[in-house]
Amino acid sequence: MNKISNFPLVGIVNKLAYFKKVASLIGLVLLKIKRSESAVKAGILAGSLLMASPYANAKENMQLNPLGNELGQELSVNEKSQEITLENTSLKIEKPSQPEASAVTTANRAYYVPIRSYSLELQTEPPRYVKQVNKTWLKDIEGLQDVDWLDLGVEARLRYEYRDNDFRRKTDVLDQPYYLRTRLFAAVKNKFDPLRATIELQDSRRYNSQFANTNLEVNAAEIIQGYGELYFKDALGTDDLGNDRPLSVKAGRLAFEMTDKRLVARNEFRNTTNTFQGLRVTLGQKYSDWQADMFALNPVSRFMDPEDKADQANRFYGAVGDWRKWSKVITLQPYYYLLQQNGSKVLYASDGTIAPASAHKNREINTAGLRGYGSVGKTGLDYDFNYAKQWGKDGGLDHDAYTYSLEAGYTTEHPWKPRFSANTTYVTGDKNPNDNTSQRFERLFGFNRPLSNNDYALLTNIQVFKLRSELNPTDKLKMDFGYTWIKLASATDSWVPGANLRDPTGKSGKDVGQEFDIRVRYPIRKNMALTVGYAYFMAGDFTKKTSNLVEPGRNANSNFLYVETTVTAF
Repeated sequence: MNKISNFPLVGIVNKLAYFKKVASLIGLVLLKIKRSESAVKAGILAGSLLMASPYANAKENMQLNPLGNELGQELSVNEKSQEITLENTSLKIEKPSQPEASAVTTANRAYYVPIRSYSLELQTEPPRYVKQVNKTWLKDIEGLQDVDWLDLGVEARLRYEYRDNDFRRKTDVLDQPYYLRTRLFAAVKNKFDPLRATIELQDSRRYNSQFANTNLEVNAAEIIQGYGELYFKDALGTDDLGNDRPLSVKAGRLAFEMTDKRLVARNEFRNTTNTFQGLRVTLGQKYSDWQADMFALNPVSRFMDPEDKADQANRFYGAVGDWRKWSKVITLQPYYYLLQQNGSKVLYASDGTIAPASAHKNREINTAGLRGYGSVGKTGLDYDFNYAKQWGKDGGLDHDAYTYSLEAGYTTEHPWKPRFSANTTYVTGDKNPNDNTSQRFERLFGFNRPLSNNDYALLTNIQVFKLRSELNPTDKLKMDFGYTWIKLASATDSWVPGANLRDPTGKSGKDVGQEFDIRVRYPIRKNMALTVGYAYFMAGDFTKKTSNLVEPGRNANSNFLYVETTVTAF
């Protein structure tokens, strides 16, 4: 097994050994528990997690005959949002551990206003499946009842998908893959302040697919977070409500989200995770009157089996602010990102394969934007808007692109707490492939799921109109329904998620199609959640005409059904 290189915190430790060591420690703790019903279940869960990797390795030899990787470098369309796993686990009664928040913070003593926009709430830090030891069933073990300096988390997720005529593929094929993702998390806080440390391990597998695996589905036994942190709880004083304004400096491997997740996201629904390596500085925290994030990072190149490595050809810089105190009805988030690529250092494409010659180019993409969201008093109205402008150089082309989105919602007083919302999103595409300017928006490291459950609305050359209703028939059961109309922003540019279908003449029009979707979420038990989703897509003129040029007689509709179960230890 190769050792991890270019990784400051764990360079001398084998990545798989880390996985087994942390899992074994959890297993030893579980063995000390009395043989109560809860203990037996916890032991079963720990055992299943310990067996996940070797079982997965054996199963990989049983793959069906692959048709090959047809997605190519730009098929990042499987990169889905964090929404499903996050919302599933948030159905639990216990709230996630929030070490960055003041212990006295409450709903009445926080400037933070929860985001009502569909699926745009950020993943917590630490993630929702993580709990402080003395706030879990581990507190019943002698000696652990007062352990408030250690966070632990174990999560296993299994998802079955039924994809009939998936337009992200070049051919009409029925695919029924299974996805397995296992995560382990441990963090030390408070005990040795200002020094803290965090590690998060993940093993991602896919089985039974008609297509060859890619790094969007498979990333075996990897460290997705591993960093040291200097944390000064009240370095910047406190706000008027008594919330601490800490200073946090993190160095190492990081996975996090910014603003509305459309440009920087962990991509929770997808089976693998976006990660970075470098430095992140945070001023303030989620509940204080203001917050600022700054970072200088290398994106991490994912590989299906070898250890992941920092991409030395690309540098990603950013600064994001949260301004909350000035108004009760709006939070403003100005942001700036800079993506720089040194063409001479490019080794790998985004799918982890050797980069083609066309990828060896210098790039400098600037992105500046402003996002605002909030709720209008007790009217039940809420809103969320975002505008981003891009400029710079993309090889020999001038880069000039933009995107905007606007969502408005209304929540009624009905016991089911229904929320009705409408969203419009526009993302520029390239107008003329033969000129010296590229208008195709660079989506950086974001996600797409709120726009299309099928992943048919990548943040590039797209225009989306979406209507959605969300219901809570019971305290546990949650349902939502959506209708989406997808069009191209530029008729002459590609529909990237649709296997790069394109009509350079523009004669096929802009109508990609319409999608109807439904999702049901239910917590089977406190530590187990079930999600069932379905999406039906009806192809528009553009999709029908261009797809039939690739495969004559191709069906005009597609079906996507998935069943997902998430189990957590705490």
